[in-house]
Amino acid sequence: MKDNQDAMNGAESLVHTLLQSGVDTCFSNPGTSEMHFVAALDHIPGMRSVLTLAEGVATGAADGYYRMSGKTACTLLHLGPGLANGLSNLHNAKKAGSGVLNIVGEHASTHIELDAPLTSDIQGIAWPVSHWVRTSTSASAVGADAAEAVQAANTAPGQIATMILPSDTAWNPGGAVHEPLAAPPRPDFDRSVLAAAREALDGDDSLLLLGGAALTPENLETAGRIAAATGCAILSEWSNARLERGAGRVAIGRVPYPIDQALKVLAPYRRIVLVGARAPIGFFAYPGKPAVLTADGARIIGLAGAGDDLAGALAELASGTGADGVAPAHVAAAGVPPRPQQGPLTPDSIAALLGRAIPENAVVVDESITTGRAFFPDTAGAPPHSWLNNCGGSIGYGMPCAIGAAIAAPERKILALIGDGSAMYTVQALWTMAREALDITVVIFANRSYRILRGDLTNVGVGNAGPRAIDMLSLDRPTLDFVQMARSMGVEACQAADCDALEQALAEGIAHPGPYLIEAVL
Repeated sequence: MKDNQDAMNGAESLVHTLLQSGVDTCFSNPGTSEMHFVAALDHIPGMRSVLTLAEGVATGAADGYYRMSGKTACTLLHLGPGLANGLSNLHNAKKAGSGVLNIVGEHASTHIELDAPLTSDIQGIAWPVSHWVRTSTSASAVGADAAEAVQAANTAPGQIATMILPSDTAWNPGGAVHEPLAAPPRPDFDRSVLAAAREALDGDDSLLLLGGAALTPENLETAGRIAAATGCAILSEWSNARLERGAGRVAIGRVPYPIDQALKVLAPYRRIVLVGARAPIGFFAYPGKPAVLTADGARIIGLAGAGDDLAGALAELASGTGADGVAPAHVAAAGVPPRPQQGPLTPDSIAALLGRAIPENAVVVDESITTGRAFFPDTAGAPPHSWLNNCGGSIGYGMPCAIGAAIAAPERKILALIGDGSAMYTVQALWTMAREALDITVVIFANRSYRILRGDLTNVGVGNAGPRAIDMLSLDRPTLDFVQMARSMGVEACQAADCDALEQALAEGIAHPGPYLIEAVL
């Protein structure tokens, strides 16, 4: 089982075990307690270590890496405060079903009792965003703990594992490399409701609602065949970890984010079958509006959860509804929207320009918040591409996620669509993009406000918002200059304030082989 090497310290056994378990990428922001792990990364070949300037960039990058590679990456974080700085994007990764392994340094066991300034309850901080947490108690235990942590992270659909490494367990001798542990296979779907699910999908008042791994090209094609055979509608959740889109693929709409729109879209459906998706609920509670978005009396059948065998569930649905061999419905035709007329940028004109610019095999990381709500129709006929959403709702995920996606898929152009408020949460990501020479084009939608919150003032019933309330949601005093920020961190950048300028900037940015930022002023 174990390859014991008395001369090996705990940190070295950790790196060797991670590599043998398939973890070969580390997004790091280390401190003093992690120096022996840093040293092990230096002299043990095989691990790519990517330095980030903020822990939220490291955790968000690990999320994006998993979405595009299906492989777990590790983060290296400094004690409890370092982990706490990364919690927001670990929350997003958990909601996305991404596999992430956090390596968190801890004080030496003899030092904890002294209550030094950085002493904290690391396990208490970790558990709310983790599926698996363990503190290694000795150098000899580190390798086995690491193998179990990777196994936990690789458990479908992907989980957050947090391994806490006291500095003395890292520097003490007696480390042992542990062989990889296989993750369990995806569980079967709920066959007890299969017959009911097949019967439910009959006519245009029935809906097949998809999420997670049901959104691969192959699974979407199966869903399209079910739709063609039964007449049911197909939709996805509003936020998806990875949705495959573009010409030749089955086009699928999303349940809208705005509650009134969502209620209208879902109102016709009396029977809803869930495959990898949750039953639709609102992001927030609003006075006088329902939290459950489906029609009163709608029958909801949960056939398969996000971690289940979604391909198997769809295949069984298809065979039982006469869809085998049927041509799929809703296949997107190749085509681009008309070029918008010259003038100021609007969400609609931006959508058209994106639909004309997305290159084949691109990865679109979407944190466009309000500006991007209407992007899907005009981009449906673009060349085949992947679309990644923020699944947890905590802003600041987009640019870090783009880093991980670019490292996982270096042959693909990454197009990151980011709101200006979101960008400021993890703007340090630009530095890592430049340092790693990543092929990412970032478009910042600069509307100079938290526009989503201005809309929610009305949605929650605040009808008398005055200038002080509006000022709390504005980003124009002073105005942020993303071009200067990008250039200061080594990223080429330009500003575009009208359709012609954005069209040219997109062409230049997509052709540029490294990171490039466009500030699109609305």
